[in-house]
Amino acid sequence: MTFTLVIGNKNYSSWSLRPWLAMRQLDVSFNEVQIALYKPESSQHIRRYSPAGKVPVLLDDTITVWDSLAILDYLAECLPTLHWLPTDKPARAIARAISAEMHSGFQALRHNMPMNCRARLPGQGMTSDVQMDIDRITIIWRNCRQTFGADGSLLFGQFTIADAMFAPVALRFVTYEVPLDDVCQQYVESILALPAMQEWLQAAKTEVETLPAFER
Repeated sequence: MTFTLVIGNKNYSSWSLRPWLAMRQLDVSFNEVQIALYKPESSQHIRRYSPAGKVPVLLDDTITVWDSLAILDYLAECLPTLHWLPTDKPARAIARAISAEMHSGFQALRHNMPMNCRARLPGQGMTSDVQMDIDRITIIWRNCRQTFGADGSLLFGQFTIADAMFAPVALRFVTYEVPLDDVCQQYVESILALPAMQEWLQAAKTEVETLPAFER
């Protein structure tokens, strides 16, 4: 089984980070195809792989899967022995629910605080709607850490899909220097310390593209 993952710029593409991080962290072998975003030819290049015209895209022989959460679900189905989700049923249900909430929600945070791994933009993008998103996210993090996280430093102790889904938020909180309580700050630090995350961040630093819309 040989997977190919098509992604965008590592400095900016939060959706690309999610499956990439999970696959690296869980030691899933894959080939990587990177397409620079927001260039005149970007859409044409992406549509060679994705009918939706967006990254990320997972290729598995004749099967094409697009959308980050769909990719993660597909991988969990293909490789069921890996720790994609908590083994405990109640924890697994919550992990699925918060991953879906992250997938569909927090539009104010996404719009006003776009992911930019290289930048430090303290306080920029903060609005009342963004603060509401931050408040909800930190409630999720505290509840998961306190209820399910006793055997490790991540939301459910050990790494799961839920951590992959929230990893770009952790990076946003660093970029915009969002004040956090101790539990949430320690969680952000744990995400940053993941070997796969360190690999992603090092690669992001070497990219030459600059996207003005993300450099506010």
